[in-house]
Amino acid sequence: MLEVRDLVKHYGDATVLAGVDLAVAEHQVVTLIGASGSGKSTLLRCVDLLEEVDDGQILLDGVDVSDPRADTAAAQRRMAIVFQGYNLFPHMTAAQNVALAPRVVHGVPAGGAEERARELLERVGLGAFAGAYPDRLSGGQQQRVAIARALAVRPRLLLLDEITAALDPELVGEVLAIVKELAEGGMTILMSTHEMGFARQVSDRVCFLDGGRVLESGPPEQVLGDPVQERTKRFLARVVAADRPI
Repeated sequence: MLEVRDLVKHYGDATVLAGVDLAVAEHQVVTLIGASGSGKSTLLRCVDLLEEVDDGQILLDGVDVSDPRADTAAAQRRMAIVFQGYNLFPHMTAAQNVALAPRVVHGVPAGGAEERARELLERVGLGAFAGAYPDRLSGGQQQRVAIARALAVRPRLLLLDEITAALDPELVGEVLAIVKELAEGGMTILMSTHEMGFARQVSDRVCFLDGGRVLESGPPEQVLGDPVQERTKRFLARVVAADRPI
């Protein structure tokens, strides 16, 4: 479904992506891991066409959507991205937030968009909060609304950028449970995370980014359990050490 070929992205003199290659097949979950600044978020933003690329290609269903002549809006309608921040409109209820994009971007009638919003909120365990405003929801609940909002546009590809990074530890599990359910249901997902145990559970493939490149890629059991690259080993050792109680 998605193929990234030799992707390059600069910010001024800084090279953030230095020739990234990866592929995501339909119904696969591919997870990006790596230290902060390794290029994970930039890669996801480039795939969603929120950033212009300096070189390389992004192919969605075989079409180079990074080509300046491509219909960016049409490509973006086939994807959805969820960020660390929830980015909910504070003056809208949970249901209104979820229904907005189908109604405004995809032309779904208001009644149909509202009905699907309520169905999706039920799916993420928030049916009783459809009429609640974001300031009445916990961080975990707001992030689940953000996931429902992404699903409302029926994306071919779901992009998740460190969606638990801003949550209190006790709220992380409720959000990851939703992602696991989506993965088990066949949703195609490209995500970045620091939750290594979760990556091992849900991923078909794990890609370790370092210095803007995919340094190591393979099944989670290999990359997370028996990595080949010394840099991958050092990163995972630091992550495990950071997770140990003091």
